Amino acid sequence: MAQHDENVVWHAHPVTAEQREHLHGHRGVVLWFTGLSGSGKSTVAGALEEALHQLGVSTYLLDGDNVRHGLCSDLGFSDADRKENIRRVGEVANLMVDAGLVVLTAFISPHRAERAMVRERVGAGRFIEVFVDTPLEVCEARDPKGLYKKARAGELRNFTGIDSVYEAPEKPEIHLDGQQLVTNLIAQLLDLLRRDDIIKS
Repeated sequence: MAQHDENVVWHAHPVTAEQREHLHGHRGVVLWFTGLSGSGKSTVAGALEEALHQLGVSTYLLDGDNVRHGLCSDLGFSDADRKENIRRVGEVANLMVDAGLVVLTAFISPHRAERAMVRERVGAGRFIEVFVDTPLEVCEARDPKGLYKKARAGELRNFTGIDSVYEAPEKPEIHLDGQQLVTNLIAQLLDLLRRDDIIKS
């Protein structure tokens, strides 16, 4: 990681994170959805955002494909580029949490070290690791983008679960069975957010 120039300093602004949270009526946190391609991360994250929006919660969903159209359009899929992709997304998520939003991210983020890096950056109590646990054979059968087929044919290299490792979370805040109905998974997530006093409604 590059070192900061000594002339670059962090400015504290008059409006605090706590004041922004009070305005929103809920705490700022990031729900970090991780799992294999095809596990259902984006589907569940999108459905949760819709449910939270209906409850009046201020949200933003950072999607793996979407950020590669702009923020991370210069990155490929090498281990180094994947790490930088997650670092950038983590920094953006951290700023959004500071703004008082409930941030949802849907990224394979295959390495524990990178997820731990984002957890440390966001801070204790504001990072919720959501493991969407779906067996590889189920993900491969779904194959919504046809990526597993390409990976098996050797047309796509460094594909997580085929020729690149996925390190499952050891102690996620919530462990979801990716084969359950999405409505059941959303109910579990809302229960968690209410139990941890992140949202009131």
